[in-house]
Amino acid sequence: TMKWLKYSVEDVMDYDPNLLSDPQWPCGKHKRVLIFASYMTTVIEYVKPSDLKKDMNETFKEKFPHIKLTLSKIRSLKREMRIVGEDCGLQPVTLAMAYVYFEKLVLQGRLNKQNRKLVSAACILLAAKISSDLKKQEVKHLIDKLEERFRISRRELISFEFTILVALEMALYLPESKVMPHFRRLVQQQQV
Repeated sequence: TMKWLKYSVEDVMDYDPNLLSDPQWPCGKHKRVLIFASYMTTVIEYVKPSDLKKDMNETFKEKFPHIKLTLSKIRSLKREMRIVGEDCGLQPVTLAMAYVYFEKLVLQGRLNKQNRKLVSAACILLAAKISSDLKKQEVKHLIDKLEERFRISRRELISFEFTILVALEMALYLPESKVMPHFRRLVQQQQV
């Protein structure tokens, strides 16, 4: 229990919103940083995408042995979260909050193959309830979409919400510094 507590307290205290989105991750050993007198550049040799992914996941596993999911799986869950959020007209700031909840739980080592979809969906639902003034009909629509996209039952989702609340120590109101980096990335993705 102490080990588990250590993760949760440290990670909640020092949560870094850029950690899991760091573009450095994919490069692993295929990257060279060259430093010249007036500038620095990075050279990434061509690598098969599958090798790059394998490499990235291995590096990630070494750094975070307590996290049960691969980095590529974590990123793909965030993509799914974004798609549902955009489908339901959620604001980027709401999605950014959902990402913070999600990543905090990832870093605490709480996600696994069995619960990953429920956690992703519950993080969106909580963020939507906290940050938007959703009408009853819109909440129902969001739950329908989450059910469909993540292939989970609404009954499980609704009972899981409380589990997530407890795991996040009820800290649903987030400091701007934790939300803004995700918000900026989401807005950039929308403009592409």
